[in-house]
Amino acid sequence: MPLALRMTESELIEGALRGDRLIQKALYERYKNAMFTTAYRMTNDFDLAEDVLQEAFVKVFTHLQSFRQESTLGAWIKTIVVRTTLSKLKRQPAFEPFENHFGSEVIDWGDYLQAEYLEQAIQSLPDGYRTVFVLIEIEGYAHKEVAEMLGISEGTSKSQLYYAKKRLQEKLKHLVGS
Repeated sequence: MPLALRMTESELIEGALRGDRLIQKALYERYKNAMFTTAYRMTNDFDLAEDVLQEAFVKVFTHLQSFRQESTLGAWIKTIVVRTTLSKLKRQPAFEPFENHFGSEVIDWGDYLQAEYLEQAIQSLPDGYRTVFVLIEIEGYAHKEVAEMLGISEGTSKSQLYYAKKRLQEKLKHLVGS
């Protein structure tokens, strides 16, 4: 069994703080795939996601002593990855103007939704829609948190999510041939 899977979170933290390179590598190995996936979903760019991952883990190891263990290590690292991604995207996302046409209606995604279709559809969204959709629907952040992270209003966050879901519904209908 790999070292990363044999060690507890506390052991990983303690070893990494001591500067043990093998334990630091184990910590990276434990979290890298999930964190890359988050960065990639937000950026829709493999190379940019790689850059985010590298920069985020530099921050993780630089600031690990400030981890207060109020959440899991994975949740703390994910916050760093999300914030690093957002800072890289700050110059890029084009959020569309707020329109108060959204509601809380349930969207019928159909019976034959496959992960590959959903992933394709998510990646085809405009940057602003994709960023808000990933943060809320995949990563589980609240509109208030997303608004603060992105420097937008909660209404804009809700609008972006609404239109992202509408576009996904249209795209998925096309992809699955409904």
